[in-house]
Amino acid sequence: MSIELMWQYFLSPEFIQGAWMTLLITLCSLLCGVVLGLVLALLQEAPFRAGKALAFFYLWLFRGTPVLFQIIFVYNVLPGFGLRFSAFTCAVLALSLNEGAYMAEILRSGLQAVKSGQRTAGMALGMTNGQIMRKIVLPQAARIVLPPMGNQMISMLKSSALVSVIAVQELLLVANQTASASFRYFEALCAAGIYYLLLTSLFMIFQSWLESVLDPKQRRSKSQKRLSRLFKLPKTAREAP
Repeated sequence: MSIELMWQYFLSPEFIQGAWMTLLITLCSLLCGVVLGLVLALLQEAPFRAGKALAFFYLWLFRGTPVLFQIIFVYNVLPGFGLRFSAFTCAVLALSLNEGAYMAEILRSGLQAVKSGQRTAGMALGMTNGQIMRKIVLPQAARIVLPPMGNQMISMLKSSALVSVIAVQELLLVANQTASASFRYFEALCAAGIYYLLLTSLFMIFQSWLESVLDPKQRRSKSQKRLSRLFKLPKTAREAP
């Protein structure tokens, strides 16, 4: 075991590039998965049977098959239909399709948690369905779904290691190739593990910050503190007769 060698791996350009590729795959897949999940959640809430059937089929398909199967399927089967993408694009596509299925259920639970009376109140104020969804439902649902979405962010970061099977130069593949060349598996894998822990910690810090921003109680307390400081009289003014 060599701590010095582990830090050499950790600071090497190959590992830094691999960590950046892992982060890029995670962020792209999360963004696409959230958008796709929101569309599916709205389809499940829509009064159209065709939309509900389409959403049900999608969830059944992508929640019922392994992520690794979906990655290999997209990479190897789509070229047979004339759809040829790079390994990175195939990785993001497969992970986004899988993530969309789970995000749909998370977002649907958040939308259903908002009481129907608030929608009725919005209609009484003359708001359209789009305005009700954008100004009343989605802001409240965002606070509800944030913790499970944070878990999905961390899960997606770890699932990105599966794209190494289609030769995407992400962190785990770089660590495995380095270890295979030098037979120093402990040092190489520990360096990769430190990167994973750092990225996970950043996601957890971002989630905590976002929860505090979206929490109305904390916003009110901060506003009250600012107002109290603004209107607080100086000591000399308070002691004056």
